Amino acid sequence: MVAGLIFAGNLQAARLLIGTATADITPSLPVAIDGQFYMRIAKAVETPLSVNVVALEAKDGDRSLDMAVMVSCDIVTIPASVIEDVRAGVHAKISGLDPEKIFLNAIHTHTAPVLHNDMAYPIPEKGVLQVEEYRDFFIRQVVSAVIDAWKSRRPGTVSWGLGHAAVANNRRVVYSKKVEVPGVFSDGKAKMYGKTDVPEFMNIEGMADDGVNVLFFWDQDRQLEAACIEVACPAQEMEGGVAVNADYWYPVREKLKQRFGPDLVVLAWIGAAGDQSPHLLYNKAAEERMIKLRNLSRLEEIGRRISLAVEETYETVKNNRYEDVEFVHKVEIVNLPLQKITEEEYAFARKMADDYKAQMAADPASAEKLMGRYTWNEDAVRRYESQKKGGNTEHATEIHILRIGDIAISTNPFELFTDYGIQIQARSKALQTFIIQLTGPGSYLPTEKAMEGGGYSAIVQSVLVGPEGGHILVNRTVDEINKLWKETGN
Repeated sequence: MVAGLIFAGNLQAARLLIGTATADITPSLPVAIDGQFYMRIAKAVETPLSVNVVALEAKDGDRSLDMAVMVSCDIVTIPASVIEDVRAGVHAKISGLDPEKIFLNAIHTHTAPVLHNDMAYPIPEKGVLQVEEYRDFFIRQVVSAVIDAWKSRRPGTVSWGLGHAAVANNRRVVYSKKVEVPGVFSDGKAKMYGKTDVPEFMNIEGMADDGVNVLFFWDQDRQLEAACIEVACPAQEMEGGVAVNADYWYPVREKLKQRFGPDLVVLAWIGAAGDQSPHLLYNKAAEERMIKLRNLSRLEEIGRRISLAVEETYETVKNNRYEDVEFVHKVEIVNLPLQKITEEEYAFARKMADDYKAQMAADPASAEKLMGRYTWNEDAVRRYESQKKGGNTEHATEIHILRIGDIAISTNPFELFTDYGIQIQARSKALQTFIIQLTGPGSYLPTEKAMEGGGYSAIVQSVLVGPEGGHILVNRTVDEINKLWKETGN
């Protein structure tokens, strides 16, 4: 049975057209892979990489009311220039599609090719796929997939549901006294991936979100054609690897295709997860024993948990489908204040940059390992100098806010700490609120609590926009979501 929605107020239910597509973005080899301070050259592909697209349009008769094209990418981050080039490429080839209504998100695997041109470490000029070559290939594949999805639009139905899976772990460990890790981490009481089996261990800094938000799309023949799955955990189980890998999303997709058919399109959405990881910080032996008894790898275990949550949610909501829904897509630019850098923070970054520069001068071969850390600190120095000269104080941030029936979707370009995501969900008037981070180049956006603890992900070298901007982002996102419910009277 297909249900219908009736809305009051200025916004109305509309017929939903749905199109889907996928494209392969697996690189040729060898290729430099992104996500660490040092260079890694992949000479093997452990899993393919893909982009997965769902195109939506709401129509009243022949009149288009609104649209969205959602593109999930098995990549580390999405540079702003790549988003611009994708939109321009689509706009040049197809009419009727507003390019601003296209958004891309990264799954933040740390075993995918470098996509931006300002790499901190030197990539060999010969014998390795060059960044520009892969970037051009990536853009072509995304543009082609978006066009295919848009052209395949047909009337369909939609539903949504909430499942749960234990995947994420807050990765910031808090100690009873300062910890010192020269080179990357500043003095502080918190450390990413810190040891927990020591007397100084006090607690894990924040919570984890085990919700699995799922958006299902069916065609006119009641065949499930797409699932958009939000998990508040970056795809980083394999983050230190040296082979191309889509991380835990590959087994998720494979399991769901076995269940629902090989043509199923799966969009992987990473929720607010800047302080999260799939890595275990305690109970490791017990977890590893259970995985071994199941005869699985850790990656397969994560895939099992997520796919089970999706399948159980599907069974619950499959008869609660909607063909006429309210559909609204807003694109907003929010100006967020840049994190101010203190003189003490500047002095620390200056010292670290100088130390790394001296080490590389003394041993040029060390540049491969040290250049990333040098430029990381040097960037903070440049930002401080710009700050002192009265330079730009704001960061223009693109966000997307969607309403599809009873659910809301919000995007942000950051590695947004989970507490902010919980704040958005708690204050949203939507029945269910999806959050998609890294719809852009990304930088950590930590909480006050994290900044007080210090450590990587919560010091100025890691942070472009800080807690002040985080609160503005939350408030603006919540306001824009709730306006959509106020306008309908629901």
